[in-house]
Amino acid sequence: MFSTLRFFEGFCLAGIVLSLYALRIELCPPGHRFMITMVASFIEMAGQFLMPGLAALCRDWQVLQAVIICPFMQLLGYWLRLIFPESLRWLMATQQFEASKELILQFTHKNRMNTESDIKGVLPELEKEIARRPKKVCIVKVVGTRNLWKNIVVLCVNSLTGYGIHHCFAKSMMGHEAKMAITHNFYADYYTMAGIALASCLAMCPVVGFLGRRGGLLLFMILTALASLLQLGLLNLIGKYSQLPDSGMSDSVKDKFSTAFSIVGMFSSHAVGSLSVFFCAEITPTVIRGGGLGLVLASAGFGRLTAPIMELHNQKGYFLHHVIFACCTLICIICILLLPESKNQNLPENIPDGEHYTRQPLLPHKKGEQPLLLTNSELKDYSGLHDSAAVSDGISENTTANGMKSM
Repeated sequence: MFSTLRFFEGFCLAGIVLSLYALRIELCPPGHRFMITMVASFIEMAGQFLMPGLAALCRDWQVLQAVIICPFMQLLGYWLRLIFPESLRWLMATQQFEASKELILQFTHKNRMNTESDIKGVLPELEKEIARRPKKVCIVKVVGTRNLWKNIVVLCVNSLTGYGIHHCFAKSMMGHEAKMAITHNFYADYYTMAGIALASCLAMCPVVGFLGRRGGLLLFMILTALASLLQLGLLNLIGKYSQLPDSGMSDSVKDKFSTAFSIVGMFSSHAVGSLSVFFCAEITPTVIRGGGLGLVLASAGFGRLTAPIMELHNQKGYFLHHVIFACCTLICIICILLLPESKNQNLPENIPDGEHYTRQPLLPHKKGEQPLLLTNSELKDYSGLHDSAAVSDGISENTTANGMKSM
C-alpha cells in the first residue's frame, strides 16, 4: 500500500511541476521569462537546503510527510480559480473565447479598468467568435511538422543526456570507482550535491543572459562532454602511468582529478537539464506546450531512472553506462546547432507559429555579408518571375537561371 500511494504521489507531483512551469512561462513577458524561472529554481534550491533540517525537527517520517503535504492544500484554490485563474494565453490559443471573455471581465473588474476605453475593440471581437467551438490540439500533430518535431526531439535527447550523465558524475564523486576522500555522510553528500546545483543555477543567469538560450546550452554541453571524456580517458591513462615503478605518482593524484572532473560534470549537466526544459517551454506553441514539456520532462525522468537500474545490477556495466552517455553528449553538441534562438522572442501560439522558429547563426553577420540562409521575413516573392521572363527579350532561350548556357 505504501509503494502504491508513493507511486500516485509522484504521478501527481509530475503534473503539478509541469502545470506550474507552463503557467510561469505563459504569464511572463519575453524579457522576464528566464529571470522568473531562475527565481523559481532558487526557491526550489532553498527547499532542498531546508529539507534535512525539517526532517531533523520532525524526527518521524509520518509527521514529515504531513508537513510537506500541507502547503499543497492551496492548490485546491487553483482548481476552483479562487487564487489563480486559468492561463488567458492558452484559452485564446485554443479558441475558448467565452471563458476568455469572462476572465478579461474579471481582470478589468479587479483592476478597476474602464472596459470602453482601456480594452476598446477586444470584447466585440470576442462576441463575434464566441459561437466557435474550442479547438484543442494533441501533441501527436507535431509528427506532421518539419521544424517543430526536430526541436522537441533534440531537447528530449539533451534532457535525457543531462540528467542521465549527472548520476555518473555523482557516483564517481561519491567514491564508487575513484574512491574519493569525501566523507561518506548522508548530510555531507546531500549538501554537496545541492550546493553544486545552486552554483549551476547562479552561473546560468549571466551565461544565458550573454550567450542566449542556444549558446548557453551549447557551452554547458561542451563542458559536460569535456568533463566526461577527460574522466574516462585521462584518468585511465594516469592510472596506468601511476603503476610504473619510477613514475612517482600516487593514486591520490587520480582521486583529485576525478573529484574535479566530477564536480565540473555535475555543475554543467545540471545546467544542461534545466536549460533543455526551459528551452522547450519557449519554442513549443501554446496549444501543445503541456505536451511538449511533458515529453522533455519524461526524458529527464528516464535519465534519472538509469541510477536505480545501475544499483539493481550492483554497478555492473557502470563504465559502459558512462561511455554511452559521453557519446550522447557529442551527438547533442551537433544537434544543439540545429535549434533556434528564443531569447526576447514572443511565444508561439499555434503550430504554424512554432514552425516559423528557424535556426539563426550563432554569430551575427558581418556588415555587407550576404547570409546563406534567409529567414521567412527576408524571403522575396518570385511569383512574377515567369511573367517578366516572357516579356524580356534580352535573355536567350538556351540560358539557364545562373547565367550559364545550356549544352
